[in-house]
Amino acid sequence: MKRSLPDPAASRRRALAAGAALLAGALGAARAQTPREIAITAQRFRFTPGEIALSRGERVALLLRTLDFGHGFSVPQLGLRADFVPERVVRVELQAGDPGIIEFLCDNFCGAGHEQMHGRFVVGA
Repeated sequence: MKRSLPDPAASRRRALAAGAALLAGALGAARAQTPREIAITAQRFRFTPGEIALSRGERVALLLRTLDFGHGFSVPQLGLRADFVPERVVRVELQAGDPGIIEFLCDNFCGAGHEQMHGRFVVGA
């Protein structure tokens, strides 16, 4: 019985395909570990943006800054709280859970319109 030798070009193609798959997996894992950054600006009596879309399970880093003075940032459903500090960007990370609405609000009294200073994350499927 005659034995055939392996085709070097085919072996090279298989090795390149395996390397590409490994690299794609590593890049995907790196992307999954790096949260999406979302800038939120506070100014008497509003957050911009006031509504933020998130995907289920998505990790995000909120970059909080204020245009006037020290507001509070509270996400009661997640037990999350931070302060907006004038002239600084405050970074807060969170991970979205199941689909639904997650409210956030200012919890430092900032004047007569303070009660209207809120926003929400809309977590999709």
